[in-house]
Amino acid sequence: MTSSVFKDKVVVITGASSGIGRELAYQLAAQGAWLSLAARNAERLETVSAECQARGGRAITVQTDVGEQSQCEALIQETVKNFQRIDVLVNNAGITMWAKFEDLQDLGLVEQIMRTNFFGSVYCTHHALPYLKQAKGQIVAISSLTGKAGVPTRSAYAASKHAMAGFFDSLRIEIAEYGIGVTMIYPDFVSSEVRERALGPDGRPLGSSPVREKEVMSAETCAEMIVKAMEKRKRELIMSFRGRTGQWLKLIAPGVVDRIALRAINQGR
Repeated sequence: MTSSVFKDKVVVITGASSGIGRELAYQLAAQGAWLSLAARNAERLETVSAECQARGGRAITVQTDVGEQSQCEALIQETVKNFQRIDVLVNNAGITMWAKFEDLQDLGLVEQIMRTNFFGSVYCTHHALPYLKQAKGQIVAISSLTGKAGVPTRSAYAASKHAMAGFFDSLRIEIAEYGIGVTMIYPDFVSSEVRERALGPDGRPLGSSPVREKEVMSAETCAEMIVKAMEKRKRELIMSFRGRTGQWLKLIAPGVVDRIALRAINQGR
């Protein structure tokens, strides 16, 4: 029997046009959720929205660049205008990189990644917080294993994900009195379009993925694990064995974790 924890719950998902965000939308729609789907690509959003409605959910789309605070505010206001409340905010939108720091030709790349991954989550959360307090709702933040450990070629990305972890772990304590849950998600490599759009040393998208996409977790499986963690309102979810093991190794043999991270990048999986 399909779970229906999120039936008629209003869920905002950023980065909903592809990858993990799209799969989350599909799976929550199958539970009967009311979805507010946000991303920069309006055409893709409409396709996702149609599929969500076909699966039994309700959906609206709001073209949004989360790096712009005014657009994050508009996303929240449009959601409330249509659904009158917000039960869950999923901060999923993000961009990544694949370049050594010393090879960067324009440090604007660092600012772009921080603006989307970190500040985008901060903006959306700030504007959604009054409605989440009313609903005793939930914030879900999609970080990465690079939010737990440094990874070569991902310095700015890792910085943004570490920043997310610090922000949401602090916020969890501040808002616990309102009954709001905060769930941090730390995926390992997941097969999605994100690495094709990863920024290279020149600040332009790579165009092809340096990861063996067929050998890593699918976006569908990743979304299934996230939905289960959301249902249980878990504090955090580290999604791979090497990720969980790495947290213990960091305490006793941090150099080993560095070597694991380097090998993962070199092998692309």
